[in-house]
Amino acid sequence: MQTPISTQSKLPNVGTSIFSVMSQKALEHNALNVSQGFPDFEVSSELIDLVNHYMRTGQNQYAPMPGLPQLRNKISEKIEMLHTAIYNPETEITITAGATQALASAITAFVREDDEVILFEPAYDSYEPMVRLNGGQPVFVKLKYPDYRIEWEEVKKVISSRTRMIILNTPHNPTGMVMSDEDMKTLERLIQGTRILLLSDEVYEHIVFDKRPHLSAARYPKLAERAIIISSFGKTYHTTGWKIGYAVAPEALMKEFRRIHQFQVFTVNTPIQYALAEYINQKEKYLYLSDFYEERRDFFLNLMQGSRFDILPTQGTYFQLIGYKSISEEKDLDFTEKLVAINKIATIPVSVFYHDKSDDKVLRICFAKTNKVLEKAAEILKSI
Repeated sequence: MQTPISTQSKLPNVGTSIFSVMSQKALEHNALNVSQGFPDFEVSSELIDLVNHYMRTGQNQYAPMPGLPQLRNKISEKIEMLHTAIYNPETEITITAGATQALASAITAFVREDDEVILFEPAYDSYEPMVRLNGGQPVFVKLKYPDYRIEWEEVKKVISSRTRMIILNTPHNPTGMVMSDEDMKTLERLIQGTRILLLSDEVYEHIVFDKRPHLSAARYPKLAERAIIISSFGKTYHTTGWKIGYAVAPEALMKEFRRIHQFQVFTVNTPIQYALAEYINQKEKYLYLSDFYEERRDFFLNLMQGSRFDILPTQGTYFQLIGYKSISEEKDLDFTEKLVAINKIATIPVSVFYHDKSDDKVLRICFAKTNKVLEKAAEILKSI
């Protein structure tokens, strides 16, 4: 009898992503799925035609490791237009296989054994595992329920000589919070004169509501000089399955980022890069996005009037938080299990975004869906 091969997990406490779990449960129970964060809209036929065109004209081999020069040039022009910041497309911009890969490459490049990384919770679920995989120590700061603002005095208290990185996410998933000018300037003051790097996850940069601006780290010179900024074409063009994003950073930081990037993926989808380099010229396609999703948010919130759920404010992203304290005292994991099995609707329990599973009795709903889906979701939720 052969001796079993033993393994020791590098992430022993990490199971299957809650997004995969809830989507699977939605299938099993034939439930409406408003859990996983992907748009329910058709991709632009023009963009698909462009991809098809470049495939058929032979652009199917490896692109340069940092990405096509023409796409990086267009990203540089876009950032300058939006944020008056100048990034050299040759040395300071890299095309990535989605934002999650960009985040992983940045953390791997700069976080070493026993470095501390400050995370704001509730936090997107890829941050903590990547920090731990690289020997780093997550340091958690909770956003303040119910408006999920940052208490900067708490941040100041946890900064130490071992703090290597702060991971910021604005607009924020899962809460929809958007950083203010005061927030960004406070952060700028806090880390000035330190060795701390900023990893700024800005994938929802074009989905900000109520006339608020998206305040990129690129707008703040003292932040920009130490920031790796991540964005995503998937969120902007309803193409999450294409998995293309990008990272921008000062040359010295980008040089280290690329050392890791080249061995994780080397390069990314060539014909789609060509298509995006052409499609990005249509500025209205991303400039209108905030209005588009604000209409979706407001449509859903109007439908939810009269429900027993508490509607928490969302300032950006395509997620809406709803509280159920007036309905049940159940743990949010148990409550979402019941919703999907009995009420036939799949949502995300917000406790999964905390390392200690803090439970404020709040669920996350994705409203990047058609009117028909949102109407059905509101009908189900109002019946509870």
